[in-house]
Amino acid sequence: MTDLRRLGLEAAVILLVGAALGLSLNFRLVLRTFTDGTVSAVPSTPVAAQAEAFPEPASLAEVRELLAAGALAVDARAAEQYAAGHLPGAVSLPLEAIMAGDNGLATALPAGRTLVVYCSGYGCTDSFDLAVLLLQAGYRDVRVFEGGVPAWREAGLPLVKGAS
Repeated sequence: MTDLRRLGLEAAVILLVGAALGLSLNFRLVLRTFTDGTVSAVPSTPVAAQAEAFPEPASLAEVRELLAAGALAVDARAAEQYAAGHLPGAVSLPLEAIMAGDNGLATALPAGRTLVVYCSGYGCTDSFDLAVLLLQAGYRDVRVFEGGVPAWREAGLPLVKGAS
């Protein structure tokens, strides 16, 4: 066997072994991509419907106006954090409980009311994730207070302690 032919054969073997190893290590990703429809040339839902799946952000001033007008504050943090201090009138709906299978989404919140979801500030994504789930569950007016409890506290606004 000539050196050039042997080199070509070794390169082909390395390429095949690399491809097989890559597919085996990323099997779940490849399977999800091609069976779940997450990558598609044609969107499964219209563009207008996709735009509705994202909640609107709300500043501190907007949150204060919304709450004064009757909106409901929804705390996406863990129950212990809620008990340590939450916005006045807020209800606790921890994202972790919803993700663990607690079906509190269906009964916890009034249907026609504006919801302002918050958590532990700009670094916390629980409020956004919960707001998306609420929109998918059929709630129409859902806002995210990205500043959360830290922004509320820094503004000198009161927090309520306790579980209810």
